[in-house]
Amino acid sequence: MEALLRLQRHIVCCTHCPRLVEYRTRVAHEKRRQYQECEYWGKPLPGFGDPQARLLIIGLAPAAHGGNRTGRMFTGDQSGDWLYRTLYRFGFANQFTAQHRADGLTLHDAYITAAARCVPPANKPTGAELAACRPYLRRELQLLRQVRVVVPLGKIAFEAYLAARRELALSLPDKHPQFGHAVSTPLPDGVLLVASYHPSRQNTQTGRLTQVMFDSIFARVREELDR
Repeated sequence: MEALLRLQRHIVCCTHCPRLVEYRTRVAHEKRRQYQECEYWGKPLPGFGDPQARLLIIGLAPAAHGGNRTGRMFTGDQSGDWLYRTLYRFGFANQFTAQHRADGLTLHDAYITAAARCVPPANKPTGAELAACRPYLRRELQLLRQVRVVVPLGKIAFEAYLAARRELALSLPDKHPQFGHAVSTPLPDGVLLVASYHPSRQNTQTGRLTQVMFDSIFARVREELDR
């Protein structure tokens, strides 16, 4: 637990990527009109959740006026509305809304992290920025020792997880796992990898990801953990 807290504090102080430092700071200064009275977080986001989690969820990066404003993963934006509503429905969260860091939200048996910890311009971190962030994900994989199911939200998160496993010399299937919504891949060490489309506005408003499709992911997770 203490090691995880130290890692979280270290992440918040990160300044490795000049482009991201400049952008996250500028967004926090300029703000969106509807949030002019808010004090933006404007720093990297640490992971969030239960240190004994058996479920690990990996997102892409903080949203400019979501996590970069509130200081917590998937908090204060539409993607978070989708995610926490579903986590609540399947018993992984104590409430179905996430508005700010002091709203009382806690996760049960779940931990949320991301491939990139700072908001990137156009929501697109570069390969170098993802690589610079990956040591944090590697360390989380080492510290979250109870994880049995990993759900990456989107292909970038999916590939970031596999890259982190390779760098830790954790076993992988002979054939590289392919990303696809609801595609499950049992890994050699007993972890189940369950891929999902990201609950971004682009996916949910176009119907590429529906609530039924998203719920099916966590129904599969709950089934696996309850076995």
